[in-house]
Amino acid sequence: MPTARKSSAEKRLSMSAREWTARQELACAYRLFDHFNWHGLIFNHITLRVPGEDKHFLINPFGLMYREVNASNLVKIDCDGNIIGDSKYPVNRAGFVIHSAIHMSRDDAHAVMHTHTTDGVAVGAQEHGLLPLSMPAVGMQGQVAYHNFEGISLDTGERERMIANLGSKNILILRNHGLLTCGKNLADAFIRMRSLQSACEIQVAALAGGGKLHMPDEQVMAHTAEQQKQVGQAGAASQGKPTQGGEAVGAAQLLWEAMTRWMVDKDPSFLN
Repeated sequence: MPTARKSSAEKRLSMSAREWTARQELACAYRLFDHFNWHGLIFNHITLRVPGEDKHFLINPFGLMYREVNASNLVKIDCDGNIIGDSKYPVNRAGFVIHSAIHMSRDDAHAVMHTHTTDGVAVGAQEHGLLPLSMPAVGMQGQVAYHNFEGISLDTGERERMIANLGSKNILILRNHGLLTCGKNLADAFIRMRSLQSACEIQVAALAGGGKLHMPDEQVMAHTAEQQKQVGQAGAASQGKPTQGGEAVGAAQLLWEAMTRWMVDKDPSFLN
């Protein structure tokens, strides 16, 4: 006789408070991506390492739209793609290959975001890659890695090459494929993805305009990149230096908290 599946309430009771919070945060990220139209219908992924379980991470159920993802239907898997616990949904293997590569090789990469947006793929298809045409793009100079297109990411052998290309960076443009960011938490990965997506949109628009492009000089680019790094660090978010638990809060966390409030106001069903 098949085992009865757990209800949302039963799932919540069967896991740690830290995992449930992580699930709610990840579900919020999926709803944000849906709002910004960064989703790939039922494809593409955002993953998050389960707190206290280094070999396990959470991923979206294959077959659901991003607007349908909530805390309880996220799927927990291990680094071999095996489902941990109870789930009625499968996992997209391509998502497992890409995301597990980053999680397995980078202990600091607790959150990984991947998109196939039109502007992101367009920039990945341009030989020169991301150009320093805008403030977000200038701020990322020297921080972007590239990985050549190898087809649909079903081959686990691609993981080693992807990891080698990413190195210690947190931003990866997959040639002819899409964008990827990672971070110590969802806040860090999200602010990088937002900046990267914005930079790609501006680049595509600027190139389409047909006019002569203006590039900032090297000194300005280096200065801006350093400023961007400082803004993203705790204590540099604002002159007021807001605190959380006695520690200064950085811009990434402030943005993430604002985005979470927005999604709760829009549709709090992701919290269930």
